[in-house]
Amino acid sequence: MYIALLVIIVTFTVLTDGLFLSSRNISNLLDSAGYIAVLAVGVMLVIVIRHIDLSIGFLAGFLGAIGAILLMHVGLPVYIVIPIILILGMFAGLFTGFLVAKVGIPAFVATLAGWLIYRGAILQATERSGTIIITDPTFNAIGNGYIPSLLEVGGVHLLSVLIGVAAILLYIYSAIKNRNNKMKYQFEVVSRPIFLIQLVFVSSIIGYITWILSNYNGFSWTVVIMFLVVLIYHFVTTKTVLGRHIYAVGSNPEAAHLSGINVAKITMIVFGSMGLLSALSGILFTSRLQAATTTAGTLFELDAIAAAYVGGVSAAGGVGKVTGAIIGAIVMASLTSGMNLLGVGIAYQYMIRGAVLALAVIFDVMTRRKASA
Repeated sequence: MYIALLVIIVTFTVLTDGLFLSSRNISNLLDSAGYIAVLAVGVMLVIVIRHIDLSIGFLAGFLGAIGAILLMHVGLPVYIVIPIILILGMFAGLFTGFLVAKVGIPAFVATLAGWLIYRGAILQATERSGTIIITDPTFNAIGNGYIPSLLEVGGVHLLSVLIGVAAILLYIYSAIKNRNNKMKYQFEVVSRPIFLIQLVFVSSIIGYITWILSNYNGFSWTVVIMFLVVLIYHFVTTKTVLGRHIYAVGSNPEAAHLSGINVAKITMIVFGSMGLLSALSGILFTSRLQAATTTAGTLFELDAIAAAYVGGVSAAGGVGKVTGAIIGAIVMASLTSGMNLLGVGIAYQYMIRGAVLALAVIFDVMTRRKASA
């Protein structure tokens, strides 16, 4: 996916005479990818444990509408509304997990029911006004604002530069440590030249994006939130017992159960996490739009699932990375942004994105066949 992202960046940069890599376009691209990237992280874990969640799009839209109602009609402050929305999302996810893990309803059916319920709930919540305009500046800043600069040197946002440098150092440290751990236990790793190329490429991308954004308005709050989600979930999935249990359940639920892992509990935790991230996605989208609408959440779930698959999650379960889901979301957002700049029709955009998704799954299937052979 790193190679695919590089090809997309170079292609659209050439075709748009450099407009694709302009600071304004990169900033808009990352902000527009934020709410889908957050969903992609959650749905990646759901797919890892061999389930699916179709309800997340309209759940995000519904919770965004509830947040707008609490802000504008009830008059609650932002610092109370946001925790309420996140808790509601978590409980919604836990209920779905209960239906799947305890009641035994297939995830496709349970979440399809949720899709219908939340779709109707959005229409009901916005029945009177149709669109709920949000005028709260603090809430709207979440999706449209930028972090403050500690100091500007020649128009460069110092805090954004420091965050970018920290992200590069953290990535390099994590990648090297992960490679050394795999080598220690004699797992297969990529060759040293390829590994170094990967380090240089990813670090260069982070550095370049940091630089051009630091010369624009700096990092947006959406990007910061996305970075924190990646950081937290990467740590949970790679450094904790819970993370190991999630991948164990995805690899072989029966074997995981026999080894003492509570599969039902893991399933509920993953769906609860998905609900929490759906709520966060709804907050990001509603804040960016500065309004709650009747169509909020439409096709969010499909975009998130596509991003997860493009990012390398396996349809067979047990395989997937948080960083891969984020890269997948950025790849899909880059395709959309580049095609919009080139004036490609929406019909062709859907077909091209569908082809990219199909190629990603074909690559996954071929890789697994080669490994089993």
